[in-house]
Amino acid sequence: MQPKRPGNESEISLANRITGALVGAAVGDALGGPVEGYSPDQILERHGGRVHGIVGPWNGDAWRSARPIAPYHKGDGHITDDTLMTHALIRVYAKVRDHLDAYAIADRLVPDLMTNPRWIPELEATALPLHRIFLAEKWLVTRLHYGHTDPREAGVGNIVNCGAAMYMAPVGLVNAANPQAAYTEALDIAGAHQSSYGREAAGVFAAAVAAAATPGATPDSIITTCLALAKDGTRTAIDQVCEVATHHTDFESALRPLREAVSPYDTVGPDYRTPSLAARRPSRVHAIEELPIALAMLLVSAGDYRQAVLGAVNYGRDCDSIATMAGAMAGALGSPVPDDWSKRVAEASRLDLWEPATTLTAVTKQIFEQDVRRRRAHESAFTALGGPGCSD
Repeated sequence: MQPKRPGNESEISLANRITGALVGAAVGDALGGPVEGYSPDQILERHGGRVHGIVGPWNGDAWRSARPIAPYHKGDGHITDDTLMTHALIRVYAKVRDHLDAYAIADRLVPDLMTNPRWIPELEATALPLHRIFLAEKWLVTRLHYGHTDPREAGVGNIVNCGAAMYMAPVGLVNAANPQAAYTEALDIAGAHQSSYGREAAGVFAAAVAAAATPGATPDSIITTCLALAKDGTRTAIDQVCEVATHHTDFESALRPLREAVSPYDTVGPDYRTPSLAARRPSRVHAIEELPIALAMLLVSAGDYRQAVLGAVNYGRDCDSIATMAGAMAGALGSPVPDDWSKRVAEASRLDLWEPATTLTAVTKQIFEQDVRRRRAHESAFTALGGPGCSD
């Protein structure tokens, strides 16, 4: 059962914030899946208006054959690889029960993807997660299992995209109210998967979720945190896109201006289905599109879950990942995930969306207790060295 949310935002518990973030991410993912890859105008034409909830596959009953490279049943409340990877990372935390690094990805996450069959909603079958994740995620298996690459460097050479960022919400939640720690941990983890601005986005998104889980947080405080930590093109893109977002209070009016604001930093180009020659290559001046847009939708919606996610969905392009990120941040802030959406996604995907949150909450508390013991031991040792707190 989904925990109830207290009326006072400052009183929202850790469990409620973790539940809101993870259920919110999964629901956003499911809503964005069926319109992923299309433009706002195409979405408007296909659906006779904006998407306001769960819709069916773009190609109807021909979903299996319409795009042979991706024969997935996107729509009807099915979660996608964003949620599959998020839940896989939570399973790693549940096994390690401590902070993670790139070696945990090699030693725990990759075997989980390769050896444990699970129900895959988009395939409508039980299969290895490896058979559903896309090429940039299959890189993990190629480089770490077959290539025996140093996990800290395995992300180098992969296409630079949001593949690592899209499942970093658990890192932010484990480090709730400590964005700097979330950023650092996510950068380490993402080194096994991504490089350049793809890795940077993973760190910044984890920090954003940690900031959202801080009592008293607001969309503005989350953006401020991101700008304090982000580097290079990622920082500039967030700054420019969020500046544009401050001039809008509804997603409809923001769709075109936000795309125009992010386009100088996005390497994919105007046609999402036909990427430019410079697409997804390492860069100091570029950024993934998904994170700045997700942050912008959080601002436009003033942190309201429904409006942030619907804005992300109707933006199109890689909107399942954008909605995943926006949903995680809005949920961590405490904005309720609509019950009708979450129940339908859980039923359609045959997943208990609340169990991973229960698991991660327990693990997060255990990790915090370990952190406190480690910190106290360090303070005691440092004091013995003559540091602050010593008698002389």
